[in-house]
Amino acid sequence: MALMDFIKKQFVDVIHWTEEGDGILAMRYPLQDMEIQYGAQLTVRESQIAVFVNEGQVADVFRPGRYQLTTRTLPVLTYLKNWDKLFESPFKSEVYFLSTRLQLDRKWGTSNPITIRDQDFGMVRMRAFGIYSYQLSDAKKFYSEISGTRAEYTVEDLDGQLRNLVISSMTDLFGESGVPFIDMAANQDELSRALKGKLEAVFERYGLLLDRLVVQNVSLPEELQKVLDTRIGMNMIGDLGRYTQYQVASSIPLAAQNEGGLAGIGAGLGAGLGIGQLMTTAMGSAMPAAGVPAGQVAVVGASPQGVAAPTAASALSADEVVATLEKLHALVGKGILSQAEFDAKKAELLAKFV
Repeated sequence: MALMDFIKKQFVDVIHWTEEGDGILAMRYPLQDMEIQYGAQLTVRESQIAVFVNEGQVADVFRPGRYQLTTRTLPVLTYLKNWDKLFESPFKSEVYFLSTRLQLDRKWGTSNPITIRDQDFGMVRMRAFGIYSYQLSDAKKFYSEISGTRAEYTVEDLDGQLRNLVISSMTDLFGESGVPFIDMAANQDELSRALKGKLEAVFERYGLLLDRLVVQNVSLPEELQKVLDTRIGMNMIGDLGRYTQYQVASSIPLAAQNEGGLAGIGAGLGAGLGIGQLMTTAMGSAMPAAGVPAGQVAVVGASPQGVAAPTAASALSADEVVATLEKLHALVGKGILSQAEFDAKKAELLAKFV
């Protein structure tokens, strides 16, 4: 009886595979040295493909369904082994199950910034990341090109290769398109479609179908992003000189109401003396040339050194430039002016210096 049990164990009459977890793309059925019984049952479930391999050569491929293994259902293997129609003995063949499930939420991204030539900023370094999904579509090609005779081939084994393909294609796409970085960042859906179209043929070569690719973010390194933010702010401000004047003028009533603010250096609005001197220089042409009471001109128009405040059309002396810059810098420290606004005003004042 033990001998009969031993003999029966050498033949396989039912072949099927149930996935024990996620992430398996290909698995070799554990036949070991056992032989497949003629007429054995093969069950291929939905989201699976079964491949019979004879001496390293892909023979028959089975899609979802239930099959009885005979010379009729194994035509290629029958031809390779030169079986005749009366063949009914057990046979040996490697059997691989491949998963056709969608592999979702596969992440890609630039580990290091990539350098591109941008129409607006010249040579820039940029980063991008996103997700993609794919599935196995051609079992024979995938076995021949990727998984081979390995007992198991997983999604993680393939991730590095696919991620590098995405990044390489993205770099080429950016270089070929000539689209400015600003437009890329604002049209990520269009960028995703263009990148997917470029990669579909690459995935197909490996027997894979690229289901979806999403560009979630396109950005510049931190130091370049600061430059971009400054440029955007400049465009939003427009005339920086008039904007600076507006900020200084708007701060006066607020400072006068706050004892801890700029008005704290004097009593109420009387502290406007120092601010008035700054206003005269910083606002330049914004100050009216006529219609100002004589007393106000005498107070506001004079600097601590007794130098008359320059008009927008006149040049500034060295003392006036230094004094004005010091006061503007103080406003930066109090948060009234930004550093970018200060730098712009500084350049404007230095241009008037004689």
